[in-house]
Amino acid sequence: MERHRSGRVAWLRAAVLGANDGILSTASLVLGVAAAHATHGGIMVAGVAGLVAGAMAMAAGEYVSVHSQADTEQADLKLERAELKTDDAGERKELAAIYVARGLDRTLAKKVAEQLMAHDALGAHARDELGINAAFLARPIQAALASAASFSVGASMPLLVTAVAPVAGLIPLSRERRCCSWRFWEGSPRAWVVQA
Repeated sequence: MERHRSGRVAWLRAAVLGANDGILSTASLVLGVAAAHATHGGIMVAGVAGLVAGAMAMAAGEYVSVHSQADTEQADLKLERAELKTDDAGERKELAAIYVARGLDRTLAKKVAEQLMAHDALGAHARDELGINAAFLARPIQAALASAASFSVGASMPLLVTAVAPVAGLIPLSRERRCCSWRFWEGSPRAWVVQA
């Protein structure tokens, strides 16, 4: 039997987004603190705090997001379960119409619908009417853990660079402390003035 990877899409998406956010947000934080002329220890503390806060935020956000998806799926399944109890014949016709729309002739579509509903009526409607597949069900805890772990891995990359790099190497111009100001003379800009 073939092993497909599409069942991993939910947690893989969370992992890729988490790693990307970890790299970018931690690198930006470290550079910002270094530009403020903090000590090497201060830069590392800020980076580690950013890693911890970011991982927690990513996990919480992913959990809430995926949990709302799971709630929606469960509500749809509850509604479909009720419709199967109250209108079994109508649900058979609805399922057969789905198969006709996919290319089966009416007689075959009716047989397929009857056989699938005899085996697992809710599963057939969940899959073919609602598009809910067991392999793609929302898993909030799995998504939250994948997001937090991947954020931490991503954030550790700029932290590792920060740990081994000298402070002067983080922001090359930080030792010169130059700034530019726009000088106005007689109501119009004249020139950029570099001040040491």
